[in-house]
Amino acid sequence: MKKNEKKEDFLGALQAFVKERGIPMEDTLKSLEKALSLAYKKEFNVEAAELCVDIEHTPARIYLRKKVVEVVKAPSVEISLEKAREIDKRVGLDDYVKVEMVDTQNFGRVAAQNARQVIIQELRFAEGDKIYKKFASQEQEVVWTVLTYKHPESGDMTLRLGGEGPEGTNVWLPKSEQLPGDYEAFEVGDQVLVCVKEVRRSSRRSNICVSRTHPNLVLHLFAVEVPEIKEGLVEIRAIAREAGDRTKLAVYATEENIDPVGACVGSRSSRVGAVVNALRGEKMDIVVWSEDVATFVASALAPADVISVTQTPGTKECRVIVPDDQLSLAIGKAGQNARLAACLTKCKIDIKPASQAEEVQLPEAEEDAETEE
Repeated sequence: MKKNEKKEDFLGALQAFVKERGIPMEDTLKSLEKALSLAYKKEFNVEAAELCVDIEHTPARIYLRKKVVEVVKAPSVEISLEKAREIDKRVGLDDYVKVEMVDTQNFGRVAAQNARQVIIQELRFAEGDKIYKKFASQEQEVVWTVLTYKHPESGDMTLRLGGEGPEGTNVWLPKSEQLPGDYEAFEVGDQVLVCVKEVRRSSRRSNICVSRTHPNLVLHLFAVEVPEIKEGLVEIRAIAREAGDRTKLAVYATEENIDPVGACVGSRSSRVGAVVNALRGEKMDIVVWSEDVATFVASALAPADVISVTQTPGTKECRVIVPDDQLSLAIGKAGQNARLAACLTKCKIDIKPASQAEEVQLPEAEEDAETEE
């Protein structure tokens, strides 16, 4: 095979690699040039060497930049003024000229291995940088992915985001970010709806961590099922979620004639039912958001009935009185209902049964009683 044919093969392979990986040719050439320069320095034991690849010509050409000197002491990186002017008549001493390298196959085995390692590292970095730039702006967004691999030991999943071609990339769904039953329910090739939780950038690569437990997943599903949310007639003002078990939503209507809870529930619970099914049976409590803290707290404790809510002045602490038979419902199993209500309202909630209501007095009420005496 002729040398020109070898160069043509090299250029074709380079272009095929660029197309397969989706990395810009400019980045690929920089990686290649760095690797070749390192290989040259290792082989000829020189401190400074710079190779460049020119693909503007056919076949492709590889050049070594040499310094123009009066007396050549290091032929591997220096060239005489006389020979330099055979390449470019305008050059002078201390200038640099590009000398075409006809054959790079004389590099030693060790140098070639070093060049290979540099190319791999540089291209990994370029790939990681490309992924980071593309997906960093998509953090917190909800996207569709395809399951490509289930890790049996850890329970993690590898998903494909953006398709199978160069534009797609692998993302990581750890066991901790899955809903109960996700691992068993999904099979390779299934579409999986996830939230892009975090795009991590390191010196070697970029990792995209996705989640099925993120609150944005619930917000997205309601936006899909409830036209009033898309149209801006209903807003989800707050959300508290214990993924796979229960979620509380606080909704608000931007127009007086709209029932925000009814819009989210839908006829015969069709809309909320679709969300619940998509989240594998996760329960949904939908309440009306209110600027009034006491009113909001009372709503947030649903499905329990509330007799009264008293806010401690200047704080976000509330004392709630409920019927005795509603106490366990207000608190919830393992305190879940009260915990979610507190998270939803951003308040500290103290719940008491009606039978203890007379024993519950706020500090200012006690001070008023002393003043009257």
